[in-house]
Amino acid sequence: MAKRILIKPVLTEKSTRLADKRNTYVFVVDRGANKLEIKKAVEDMFNVAVERVNTAIMPGKPKTRSSRTTIIRGRKSPYKKAYVTLAPGESLDIFGSTS
Repeated sequence: MAKRILIKPVLTEKSTRLADKRNTYVFVVDRGANKLEIKKAVEDMFNVAVERVNTAIMPGKPKTRSSRTTIIRGRKSPYKKAYVTLAPGESLDIFGSTS
């Protein structure tokens, strides 16, 4: 059973700035994936050369919201992020635009 390595790209102001200045893209990845698997998945999916992969496990956080009668308490699940730095001259087209 093959696991899905890349779950989704992270599209925030910080990740966009990293992509522009350092050629680094951020993805949410499977928590059991290691750096070699992440590198191979990015190279296979986008046909680019990956120079480096850094990972970070983001902790879960408690969340609350109010309903009409009570306060509902919950928890946001922990997840793993991968910072993928591409080789010079390479870039990713995350949005899939064909211009």
